[in-house]
Amino acid sequence: MQLRPPTRITEAMNLPLPKDAALAGFHPAVSAWFSSTFPTVTAAQARAWPLIRQRRSTLIAAPTGSGKTLTAFLAVLDDLVHRGLETPDGLPDETLVVYVSPLKALSNDIRINLQNPLAGITDQLRQMDLPALEITTAVRTGDTPQKDRAAMRKTAPHILVTTPESLYVLLGSESGRKMLGTTRTVIVDEIHAIAAGKRGSHLALSLERLQALWAMSAPAKSSTSATRAHGTWASKCRRCRCRP
Repeated sequence: MQLRPPTRITEAMNLPLPKDAALAGFHPAVSAWFSSTFPTVTAAQARAWPLIRQRRSTLIAAPTGSGKTLTAFLAVLDDLVHRGLETPDGLPDETLVVYVSPLKALSNDIRINLQNPLAGITDQLRQMDLPALEITTAVRTGDTPQKDRAAMRKTAPHILVTTPESLYVLLGSESGRKMLGTTRTVIVDEIHAIAAGKRGSHLALSLERLQALWAMSAPAKSSTSATRAHGTWASKCRRCRCRP
């Protein structure tokens, strides 16, 4: 499967824009959580969300504080909420999203950009008398305890948080490839930090392997619509020459 070159989001990143227009198409629970948490959206969010929702590969290059990571996560969570509410059984026990960061100290970013939104969206669903929806997450790095790794192999998380090196390790194991074969979306954060070096080249190779894995696993899927994957690249550099 060949990914199209990423659409680049770079200009006027911090200009506030109307929330209603930017959040159009989001599930009411998702938009209600965002509106109750943030006073407005940034231009990076307003311009990136429509592209991500169209499943287009997108490069977001913006200054610190522009909400790049939340931009990617919120679009992904919205997609999972829509999918999970379509059936009585909710989401399948499959890894649908892979978030890759070059930093091992992920706990604070994940709490702010993933766990807090999940808790808030869950509360909004409850207030709307909609079914409870479980969206599971797991972190896989070199420091992940063996019991947690075994739990992932037994029941795959919907969102997997990992590093470039751990993604490479997962791709080298049969159980890891089985888990990653159902992935729909990849988010690569802080790409500017590694794109020009050996780690960037190493990650690019892993992403190519992941892409090939999707192509091989696609015919075995029961839902062909679930085989399409795209990438979202988040960078802090204002004028980025990275080639993810």
